[in-house]
Amino acid sequence: QPTRKHAAIARFVTPEEFKSYERIARTKGFLLVSSSPLTRSSYHADEDFARLRDARNAAVARG
Repeated sequence: QPTRKHAAIARFVTPEEFKSYERIARTKGFLLVSSSPLTRSSYHADEDFARLRDARNAAVARG
C-alpha cells in the first residue's frame, strides 16, 4: 500500500491469473485485451486502437 490513505493490499494477482483473465475475455469475443500488472487503459491507447482496428479487419476478412 503506497500510503495509509490508500486501501490495504489484500493479495497480489499472479501473472498466471492475468493470463487467465485474458483467455476469458478472448473467449467472450474481445479482440484486444491488455491484462497485466499496472495496465492503464489510456497508456498507448493509440497503439491499442490500431491493433484493435487490424484485428477487426482480419476477423471480417476471415468471414
